[in-house]
Amino acid sequence: MCNLEHCNLDRRLCNLDLCNLDQHLCNLDLCNLDQHLCNLDHCNLDRRLCNLDLCNLDQHRRLCNLDRRLCNLDRRLCNLDRRLCNLDRRLCNLDRRLCNLDRRLCNLDRRLCNLDQLCVQCSKADCGRWRQLSKESALTASLASSYRCGMKINSVKRVAGVTDSWWLSMLILPPLFKDSPANPFLSAYYPDCVGMSPSAGPGNQRQEHRRAAPPHVPGLSPYFQPFYQPNECGKALCVRPDMMELDELYEFPEFSRDPTMYLALRNLVLAAWNRDCKEVLTLQRCAPHVIVRGLVRIRCVQELERVLDFMTRKGLINTGVLQVKRPLLPESQHNKVLVIGAGAAGLAAGRQLQNFGMQVVVLEARERIGGRVWDDASLGITVGRGAQIVNGCVNNPIALMCEQLGLQMHRLGVRCELIQDGGLVTDPALDKRMDFHFNAVLDAVSEWRKDKPQSQDAPLGEKIQEVYKTFLQESGLHFTELEEKVLHFHLSNLEYACGSTLDQVSARSWDHNECFAQFSGDHTLLTDGYSSVLHNLAQGLDIRLNTAVQHVEYSGDAVKVTSACGSHWTAQKVLVTVPLALLQKNTFSFSPPLPERKLKAIHSLGAGAIEKVALQFPTRFWDSKVQRADYFGHVPASVEKRGLFSVFYDMRPQGEECVLMTVITGEALALVRDLQDLQVVDLCMSVLRELFQEQEVPDPVKFLVTHWSRDPWAQMSYSFVKTGGSGEVYDIMAEDVQGKLFFAGEATNRHFPQTVTGAYLSGVREASKIAAL
Repeated sequence: MCNLEHCNLDRRLCNLDLCNLDQHLCNLDLCNLDQHLCNLDHCNLDRRLCNLDLCNLDQHRRLCNLDRRLCNLDRRLCNLDRRLCNLDRRLCNLDRRLCNLDRRLCNLDRRLCNLDQLCVQCSKADCGRWRQLSKESALTASLASSYRCGMKINSVKRVAGVTDSWWLSMLILPPLFKDSPANPFLSAYYPDCVGMSPSAGPGNQRQEHRRAAPPHVPGLSPYFQPFYQPNECGKALCVRPDMMELDELYEFPEFSRDPTMYLALRNLVLAAWNRDCKEVLTLQRCAPHVIVRGLVRIRCVQELERVLDFMTRKGLINTGVLQVKRPLLPESQHNKVLVIGAGAAGLAAGRQLQNFGMQVVVLEARERIGGRVWDDASLGITVGRGAQIVNGCVNNPIALMCEQLGLQMHRLGVRCELIQDGGLVTDPALDKRMDFHFNAVLDAVSEWRKDKPQSQDAPLGEKIQEVYKTFLQESGLHFTELEEKVLHFHLSNLEYACGSTLDQVSARSWDHNECFAQFSGDHTLLTDGYSSVLHNLAQGLDIRLNTAVQHVEYSGDAVKVTSACGSHWTAQKVLVTVPLALLQKNTFSFSPPLPERKLKAIHSLGAGAIEKVALQFPTRFWDSKVQRADYFGHVPASVEKRGLFSVFYDMRPQGEECVLMTVITGEALALVRDLQDLQVVDLCMSVLRELFQEQEVPDPVKFLVTHWSRDPWAQMSYSFVKTGGSGEVYDIMAEDVQGKLFFAGEATNRHFPQTVTGAYLSGVREASKIAAL
């Protein structure tokens, strides 16, 4: 019982506690809920208010940006208004300019309305007015050269010259000349490609009749070929008649787009000069040959004067031994030039510069002019102690001067009998075979050097021997003793050409000039000698003989030259033309010293030497064997003697004179260096008696022996490229120093070294450079 009550009590207490607990929890939850709801309402309200403020702020910013953009738009519209106003003003100005242009075009139409008419200029020196001929008149070269104002022909109007620079660009078609002096030269070309009218008969040929051979022009020397024919190349001093050269483009850039007018004028001038090179080619001589319709003829004659001046300055025309009465380039007459050396280069430059109108003084250390050209007449005929042969006469300026002077040149034949010791004449077939092998060896050397830099250069003699031995080993051939000697004969000719032993000559650059166009045609002997040409070049020049230059001072505005005797000269320009050996040995000094580049070039070339022996005999004992050939060869007895009298020249093969001339080259020079002249002659006579054993060889009546290597003002014959050098050295030799000091001579001519022609052309080149400055 007691236990039951106790359980009931526990249940009641439990129920009471649960009720109180539930009520307490309920009251607590309600209070918390109210508080939570209250807090929630406040947070939401704050967030909504914040979001509202942010939206208002963004809207405000957008409104501000819009205001700014509207302001910018207003400013741009204002600027546009101003630009439109400016455009209106410019359009008004353009309207006025168009009106002016219309008036000018109307005037131009009136000026060109008679384009088909012919214009002729009065030939009076104090007049020069242009007249227009009627359509019925025919303009010819004779009428153009003789017309004078007042002549009773159909000249109806006076016309003005065409001087506006824009006028030429208004031409629809370029002018084409009718009956140009160039027509016979250019018959193989399409006429309009070379500035000639297709209506001209000689140039209007069908394609199948066009030919590449030089055309025949009546009365013209066969050595005068100024124009390349189609598909022709490799001819020195020749121009393409249908193309401007680089220096012409530089001088006349306005003709670069359409060169027809320039080509027509240049071709006319060149043809007229080659047709008659004995008189100065002037505007008065050329202008009558400009036959073309319309006012363009006036412009052509105006441009013709510029073309004449340019070609004169370049030495393409009005060159050689011409002596002029008035300066060819009058603007140059206030300049003074000193020329050191009266050889071919110095005389050529002096003649050109004086003809241009400059004051020229030539200083020469010797008692004669000519330098390494020295002719001797003591044997009854002219024998050149120095040069006497012209190598290739086509377009050669030496041939030009011979034409001007009426001098004869003897054409050298190709036949050369090779005679052995004992008198036996070598079989021509054997000579031809060994000549083939000789050239094959040189071809192999050319192949070797193709990919070789200058640092890998080798002596030519060493390389020839190497190639020759390799050839014999690989081919299994074995040459006889005679064949070996004939091969050495050809090697002696190579030493003659180089002017040196082959162990000093560059294998890379021994024939460096062969990559340039060379003079072609006949090789000739100047029977009257080069002196007859050079003395005519020297006529009228102020030449001071026996005047050795000691010092050249070029630090100031002018150049001062001092001679060994103390005389002084001052000039704007000085041209040095002394031999290479004298520069190498500092025969005279320069202040300041020459640039290092120039000095290196001077010592990169070799000063070659050959000597000559000439013998006069009472009879022509050699005729029976060589049959009046121009020369005959001597097959050497040994390698050391291969350059000893290897070739004998008959100085008058078709005449009665009995003179032989021979040369000493290469290693053979050492054999005669210390001998007296009579001893050298005895040595030469022993060779001749060996070659002509079957007959009696008389003693010479007279003789001469040269000593160029001992000549104090030469000390050499001609230059060559030493091992390790290159052909570019010749160009460096030709460079001027500070535009005041210039250099000429065969050792400055990369295209034509070792020749009188090269020396002459270098003088013309430097005269052109000085005149251009």
